Amino acid sequence: MTNIGVSSQSAEIASLKRNLGVIEAVALSISIIAPTMAVAFNVTLAAGVAGHAAPLTFLVGTIALAIVGLSFVAFSRRVAHAGSAYAYITKEFGPRAGFLTGWALLLTYLTYGTGTAALVGNFIDAALANYNIALPGLWIFDSVLAVVIAMVLAYRDMRLAARLMLVLEGLSVLAIVVLGIIVLKAVGAMGGLSAVPFTPDPGYGWSGIGYGMVFAVLSFAGFEGAATLGEEARNPNLAIPIAVLGSVILAGLFYVFGSYVEVVGYGLANVKSLAGDSTPLNTLAVRFGSREFATLLDIAAAISAFSCALGSLSAASRMLFALGRAGLSPKIGLAHKRHGTPAGAVVVMGVVMIAGLVLWAPMMGAGNYYGAVGTIGTLALILVYMGVTLAEATDAARAKKQIWMLFGAIGTAILLWPLYNSVYPVPAYPGNLWPYIVALYLVAGGALLAVRPALGRGALE
Repeated sequence: MTNIGVSSQSAEIASLKRNLGVIEAVALSISIIAPTMAVAFNVTLAAGVAGHAAPLTFLVGTIALAIVGLSFVAFSRRVAHAGSAYAYITKEFGPRAGFLTGWALLLTYLTYGTGTAALVGNFIDAALANYNIALPGLWIFDSVLAVVIAMVLAYRDMRLAARLMLVLEGLSVLAIVVLGIIVLKAVGAMGGLSAVPFTPDPGYGWSGIGYGMVFAVLSFAGFEGAATLGEEARNPNLAIPIAVLGSVILAGLFYVFGSYVEVVGYGLANVKSLAGDSTPLNTLAVRFGSREFATLLDIAAAISAFSCALGSLSAASRMLFALGRAGLSPKIGLAHKRHGTPAGAVVVMGVVMIAGLVLWAPMMGAGNYYGAVGTIGTLALILVYMGVTLAEATDAARAKKQIWMLFGAIGTAILLWPLYNSVYPVPAYPGNLWPYIVALYLVAGGALLAVRPALGRGALE
């Protein structure tokens, strides 16, 4: 395994604290994925473009991301680095490609952090609405507060933050499983269970499945987050592969279950109602359970959204730390002397996330803001995933490891599908703008490289 460090700073200042194990690695991946929040919101996004085939979309997405995950596993066993994919691409294709990879991942984690923070306020508002309580602007306050609390946790102790994320997400998942069992039992008694959700919706076809894959990737995005702990895990060769593949498989099973529950719970004839509902679990809980259970699920979803915001902030700060250390900003590339965390990067990323919540989110509303920034981040992430799978295919071909070369090539090919369907057929406004925003952001990264060509060359030793 390649050991990566920093030559220009003393170990006391520049080294991250290596005190994390398998539990913390799994916790970071699961927290960024935030399966509870994805089932509570992303299923509606998938239903909007794939119709009743949302469960099929998540099933295909699980298989695709598991194949992509194998490339991350292969690299994580050779390279341990806070920049994860950034370091992998640098090793295979050079520092310029590596810098652009890290630049793209930074956008992904940043958008996920601010978007999921907005959903914290959205789900708290839904809980209050169960009792006819509406406080204008409360969701913005709650969302900003969520980022502030996340900043404090990520700044001081990653080990405590990671374990807290895992416990919170576990409780939230349990609540949804209970709801799912209740819904399936009731729908089954009425003869409403069907295998139709695992076939393409005639109104959307396979192109709908392809576009829905963008939201499936959004739901899985972050499974590779554990790789950013490469310099903090005691045994990265063990912890990171378990976290990467384990999180994809567990989350995938949960997504297929949850999306099926929502589709049959609303009824195949009412998928448009599902697509237009920003709190579908609340609706199902009221319909099949009680107002109190609905409130419990809203709180669980809010907790999951907070967990994702915390995990995304943690990953974003480590990515910025890695880029700063490679020349973007040396001060950002310093770890806290006492806490051993990328403290400066945590503050910068937290402030940018709050800026989005204050300046952009109020104009769109929580749900639309999450959908917009989430799509932007996912398009950037698909490009990163394609880079990693292509790098693994290239490395494996050189080493004559045909099986790994095949996995890398298949992973790259699979990801072309959702990328193509995100731009054609052209999405309705403003969704048609998001690919251009990603392109402009990457052009800005290229401009940085043109002005400062040495960027990234200090990434690997």
